[in-house]
Amino acid sequence: MTFTLNDEQRMLKDAARDFFREQAPVTRLRKQRDDKKNGRDPDLWAEMAAMGWAGVIVPEEFGGSGLGYMALGAVLEESGRTLAVSPLHSTALVAASALMLAGTDAQKAEWLPKIAAGEAIAAFAIDETAHHAPAKSKIAFAGGKLTGNKSYVADGHIAHLFIVAAADALYLVRADAEGLTRLELFTADSRGAADLTFDGVAAEPMEGGPEVIDAILDRARIGLAAEMLGQASEAFEMTSEYLKTRKQFGQVIGGFQALQHRAAKLFTDLELTRSCVLAALDALDRDDAKRIAEYASLAKARASETLHLASNEMVQLHGGIGMTDAHDSGFYLKRARTAEALYGGAAFHRDRYATLLGF
Repeated sequence: MTFTLNDEQRMLKDAARDFFREQAPVTRLRKQRDDKKNGRDPDLWAEMAAMGWAGVIVPEEFGGSGLGYMALGAVLEESGRTLAVSPLHSTALVAASALMLAGTDAQKAEWLPKIAAGEAIAAFAIDETAHHAPAKSKIAFAGGKLTGNKSYVADGHIAHLFIVAAADALYLVRADAEGLTRLELFTADSRGAADLTFDGVAAEPMEGGPEVIDAILDRARIGLAAEMLGQASEAFEMTSEYLKTRKQFGQVIGGFQALQHRAAKLFTDLELTRSCVLAALDALDRDDAKRIAEYASLAKARASETLHLASNEMVQLHGGIGMTDAHDSGFYLKRARTAEALYGGAAFHRDRYATLLGF
């Protein structure tokens, strides 16, 4: 097990950090929100695809680079730092993983090259209610047609392809299929999603059952935890810098012991979260089937709690300005709450982790 990046991964991470700071700062998200574009930034996604990030985990035979999950996790972390709006997680990680794990040869040949090239956006449709309960899916498949509903499909409002999970099977559905209705959601974090209704929609069965669905979900959770780690890290660094420069009562507020203790607590939580996320990404690259599920829930639970704390502290320690829309802290707080709930919250994953360990 490794908790550090190799030279190639470090270079990728550094390049990603420079790119997102220069090309996709939070001001870009703010402008999209103000222009009511709701998670639409095709120019940014085209630039990211040109950097090769859409195909990081896609095998070379399908046009990707095959660098693995640790490498993609590094890019996701840096994208989280600036809250960049893109289908990097939903498409380059989740959908690509689903096709690699459960796609037929024909499905892989058709869609993986398009994903790697940034030509197709795909979304994973899993939840049907406000609660994350994959095993309780009620969507039905009969006669080559799907009937049912899916709720809050991340990037579902811009997807060309949907990977739809039933309780024990997976299906591919093209976004332009007859009988498919999608209701665009204007989300609090301005990232965008959609509710889907399937009324006798043509679907292509994929391979695998519940175990494969869990494997896809664990990859989604680990990737999201990496993105959340980036968000929490940036929130901490912005807050730490503010504590070092803001003065009250004739001295820098970072000199007050009570605030130092709060910063130290958050820093410790960040380091613990980083260890959990790196361990989970490493388990994916080593295909450690025994540990992936455990580490996925550990990473998601830990990242949810750390980001919750970091976003709260960012608002509170910035004082009055932190409560205003003029400051970026509100964007981090809103994204934190959305990310916490996606693919299972901290309580869901603490319970799952305990169950996996036999408690």
